[in-house]
Amino acid sequence: MAPWMLPLFYSLLLLQYSPPSFAKFQPRYFPSSINHPESRSLPSNNNLYKTKYFTQILDHFNYNPESYQTFQQRYLVNDTFWGGPKINAPIFVYTGNEGNIEWFAQNTGFMYDIAPEFKALLVFIEHRYYGKSIPYGGDREKAYKNSKNLGYLSSTQALADYATLIVDLKNNLTAIDSPVIVFGGSYGGMLAAWFRLKYPHVAIGALASSSPILQFENITSQYSFNNIITQDFRSESENCYKVIKGSWDEIDEAASTRRGLERLRKSFHICKNYISGDYVESWLMEALIYTAMTDYPTPSSFLAPMPAYPVKQMCKAIDNPKFGNDTFAKLYHAANIYYNYTGGISCYDLLDDSDPHDLGGWQWQACTEMVMPTNGNNKESIFPGSTYSYSGHAQYCEETYKVQPRPNWITTEYGGHDIKRVLKRFGSNIIFFNGLRDPWSGGGVLVNISENIIAIVEKEGAHHVDLRFSTKEDPKWLRDVRKKEIGIMKGWISEYYHHVTMDSHEH
Repeated sequence: MAPWMLPLFYSLLLLQYSPPSFAKFQPRYFPSSINHPESRSLPSNNNLYKTKYFTQILDHFNYNPESYQTFQQRYLVNDTFWGGPKINAPIFVYTGNEGNIEWFAQNTGFMYDIAPEFKALLVFIEHRYYGKSIPYGGDREKAYKNSKNLGYLSSTQALADYATLIVDLKNNLTAIDSPVIVFGGSYGGMLAAWFRLKYPHVAIGALASSSPILQFENITSQYSFNNIITQDFRSESENCYKVIKGSWDEIDEAASTRRGLERLRKSFHICKNYISGDYVESWLMEALIYTAMTDYPTPSSFLAPMPAYPVKQMCKAIDNPKFGNDTFAKLYHAANIYYNYTGGISCYDLLDDSDPHDLGGWQWQACTEMVMPTNGNNKESIFPGSTYSYSGHAQYCEETYKVQPRPNWITTEYGGHDIKRVLKRFGSNIIFFNGLRDPWSGGGVLVNISENIIAIVEKEGAHHVDLRFSTKEDPKWLRDVRKKEIGIMKGWISEYYHHVTMDSHEH
């Protein structure tokens, strides 16, 4: 993602419950895996991009024999607008997220929209262990078989993949002096920012959209994520907020009897399979969380087909007087904004654990390095009160993978503490975009760090909204955000060309 990726919903759900309770949950993937009608499926090809493969090494950081195994890493290319190596035209690279790269290419139109203006080559690189970029001969079952095989799935390996591929691509294109800018949203945005810090000789700059690089190790409050979701709904309607907040007790009460469970099943149009109140609650939470994340000002289909301003539409359903005091009817029609806006779904299968976007590897990442506490709920939260439980998380990871999380590793590897003071000394050329309606913005960089590490913050913005395809309906604030990003990147490229010219004169 989700997660999530941003991060998977399971990591949000898992930490909400005590260890005895979470064992009955099957992790759900980001986005929702509960339904996957045709409108959510991926096309067999993406007509904007050519699909290519790069022979990638399994382990960049060790020299034992197994490290030299290779796999085929998928990447997508569009050279329609590229000015070519003779003019050192730029290369825009998307640092792939936790999923099928075609899905992200479909929903990341900003690079395509601005490519003609920059005469840029577009490259989308798929993250290892996701989509079709599977080690061990492309055998997903073998790659995911055990912790030994999954041990090569990490952000550091992924960044090294990107660096290796980019360097090789530039050599093959005789484009050694073409400047590279990396782009990414959510987890991909984190990777873009970290890539610029780790490989400044490969990329001259990074646009890191909605990248919660501070959602680690007590830097950001565990309550931040759900507090923002609460505010999103409460700002639309106090009644909407109160209905949702009060619904959890009503669901729990109904789930305490067989008759009540049948009422839940009928009220929420759940298919005839086993359910519990916990499953209904997680189903509703998922809709609320991802609708808040993608509260875009225009219709979208990133996580699911949804209207413009879907949070507002959810609250309209909840506030609709025709449902009277029937809380479940209100919630059902609100959830349909996320799950079934275009219609066609007759019932919901809460036990469906399919993974249409190839996102399953995030469970491993969340159990090793990507430990991002987000599930604290205070008394004002729209969700039931809870406190982040590291022990619950660790127990799940031990039982599932026989590994213990390393919650301090990300800040050790990439930094995070005192980030303004630290990055001001050695970092440069990073744009951090955050929309304050996005719950992940709480873990984002919200203030300028230096003259060339810029935070663009938009109070009406949602999760990496700036990276979406532009439309005629885009509000002025969104057009202004993109205009500012374009101006900053033009400055980076201009400065780079100046240095190249100066260097050539010196030689």
